[in-house]
Amino acid sequence: MKQAPKKIYKLLIILLICAFFAGLLPVTRLVYSKDRSIYQTMKTNMAVLNQIIRVINDLYFEPVEWDDLWNGAFQGLMNKLDPHSVYIPPKQQEEIAELFQGKFQGIGIEFDILHGYITVISPVADSPAERVGLQSGDQIIEIDGEDAYQITREEVFQKLRGTKGSAVEITVSRLGLEKPFKVIIIRDDIPIYSIRAAIMLDDSTGYIVLARFSATTIDELRKAISKLENEGMRRLVFDLRNNGGGYLEQAAEVANMFIARRDTLVYTVGKRREMNQVFMADPHKGREDFPLIVLLNRGSASASEIVAGAIQDLDRGLIVGETSFGKGLVQRQLALDNGSALRVTIARYYTPSGRLIQRPYKDGNIRDYYSGLMDKDREAQIDSLLATRPKYHTRANRIVYGGGGITPDLHIPWELDLNSANRALLTNPKRPMFNWGALFLSEHKAELRDYQSFQINWTLSDDQFNSFLSYLGEEDIKYDSLAVEQDKDYLKNMLKAEIAGANWGNDEESGIRRIYDNQVMGALNYFDEAAAFISNAVAN
Repeated sequence: MKQAPKKIYKLLIILLICAFFAGLLPVTRLVYSKDRSIYQTMKTNMAVLNQIIRVINDLYFEPVEWDDLWNGAFQGLMNKLDPHSVYIPPKQQEEIAELFQGKFQGIGIEFDILHGYITVISPVADSPAERVGLQSGDQIIEIDGEDAYQITREEVFQKLRGTKGSAVEITVSRLGLEKPFKVIIIRDDIPIYSIRAAIMLDDSTGYIVLARFSATTIDELRKAISKLENEGMRRLVFDLRNNGGGYLEQAAEVANMFIARRDTLVYTVGKRREMNQVFMADPHKGREDFPLIVLLNRGSASASEIVAGAIQDLDRGLIVGETSFGKGLVQRQLALDNGSALRVTIARYYTPSGRLIQRPYKDGNIRDYYSGLMDKDREAQIDSLLATRPKYHTRANRIVYGGGGITPDLHIPWELDLNSANRALLTNPKRPMFNWGALFLSEHKAELRDYQSFQINWTLSDDQFNSFLSYLGEEDIKYDSLAVEQDKDYLKNMLKAEIAGANWGNDEESGIRRIYDNQVMGALNYFDEAAAFISNAVAN
């Protein structure tokens, strides 16, 4: 909204103040009855706000984007509360709602803009795109007869998303085919999956990566565990690394999946009585008949910590990795009239032993709150403070600590000593590894039919790797020859993973990548310790 005429401006201010006080009237009556000075302070500050708006509108030397100013003011107000109470502008709120409701409507592709065209990274499972046969590496060159060259991401969303049942015609260019072809796709509900991968690491070990806690998480997890058991799973690695959380109720349900006794999973304490909740495990929903290892890192927060805290406090499984983020605050999201939302902290949550795992924070100092997460010696800093942190006891009387995240039972730091030049190659915006993998598959698909054989026996030859380096030259992508030689085995495995993903899907791609994931592979050495929890539970 550009600079407003003064009459409109005055009307806007009057309406704003009236609406503000009308909305606050029930609150102000209560506050006023307790402390008249608070009401007077609010009245004085609203007058100051009015003055600030008038000065900006009358004197500021450039046209003002008032929406940006209001958003900044609202965000500044929330920033003084705690790091997790926030104002969410309307557009951002739409994106967040999609993420946690678990679906949107469209054709269902993960994509990137490569060589100027929409390139399919992978079709979403059971989506319209998958049903019509779109494949990794396909390029969408026309949409409803219009050239899609140099299309923007925003335009992709506008043109490919749409209401369920509506049709869109796309023209596809596919590697290995001489001519593009047209296909009509009927848009539908597209699930946004919480589970990123569910695969067997070996003949007895299941591996599940949970990316978020959304409305569909518990249903997805049940299906994933059932799938893996049908494939021979007798023990599980449950990967919650970099899972930033989500719905509290889903976290409790996920924890209950692994607890088969009547006990507390998590409880919350807030200002008002209705904010106090206790989530109890239903023994009929839980399973304690297989060893469990939970992986955490510094990016595991909130709902992830609820699950890990319950499993640790109730001595159900082994927590492995790094100390988690440390978010022990519960938020409620409230819709506002303009399509925006407030996410406000309403309670603290506690693990079964009574631990509050929220890290210390200073009001408004968001930078300090997050910057410490990246310290290389973070784990050593945490260990040095254990003596000052409150101690609690698990059901089996093991000592655990509150006051800052879930400390793992076994610390395995992340280790990937890659040359910086190769890191840049892996994250190159042209995605050369994906493109080469799709190109390789188009020429060798008939040879790669069995994933198990591919996973165990197939390796990228030196000639094939040199073909990839030649491709980099053709695409004018620079690389460091000495650095490439240094990390050659790792780069070969990443290319193998791209081929697997293009041929079989995300699960299989993840299975190949895990070979160089030291935390996952290291965890496999500690299933005896994880199994001991089950033995002890039976003995007790």
